[in-house]
Amino acid sequence: MSSTRSTGAHEPKRQRGHLRVAAIMEAGAEVFTEKGYDAATMTEIAARSGTAIGSLYRFFPSKEVLADALLERYAQQLMERFAALAQAASAMTLDALADALVDFMMSLQSRRSIAVALLDARGGSDERRVKFRQAMREGLAGILRTVIPALNKAKSETMAVVLLHVLKGLAVVADEKPAARRLLQAEIRQLVHVYLDSAQRPFTATTRAAPGDAPKA
Repeated sequence: MSSTRSTGAHEPKRQRGHLRVAAIMEAGAEVFTEKGYDAATMTEIAARSGTAIGSLYRFFPSKEVLADALLERYAQQLMERFAALAQAASAMTLDALADALVDFMMSLQSRRSIAVALLDARGGSDERRVKFRQAMREGLAGILRTVIPALNKAKSETMAVVLLHVLKGLAVVADEKPAARRLLQAEIRQLVHVYLDSAQRPFTATTRAAPGDAPKA
């Protein structure tokens, strides 16, 4: 259970302990989502997971430790799924990549919302944000260069930032009514298709930003 090693959580030795920790983390994610970080209590998380409060504190000595473990797990899962997408990208067309990126971000929405809330609540979150952002940016830039070999590093990094901003719109429209949400999601999908397709044509802008000038996603 590598996600607990750097957070102060106790790593279980047996399968039963791993299952208990998994149940606690799922319950913690649910309670943090429903109540918010500040209002969530370890007592409620213990009850939700069917865990004795003493056992909960043995694995996670504090609410802060549990929150950090959830953030570590989210980051680990995100990178694993992103790596799988990168591996599959070599066989993708641009249209397939556009759909895969949108589907990937849509699949992350529920987990991403709790991760963002925990980042906002936990002190010292800036470093984590930078790591998440940099990992996503570098990973997506690498995927773009795989599918569009003509892209240089600077252009792929700039495109990655733009795409991440566009894809964040999926989280914004998630609260719309179903019909409007589907329409907006389709528009974002089309926007990603068009943007990726444009990368195959010569870049004709009269001015280009230096690599270090690219905005942060």
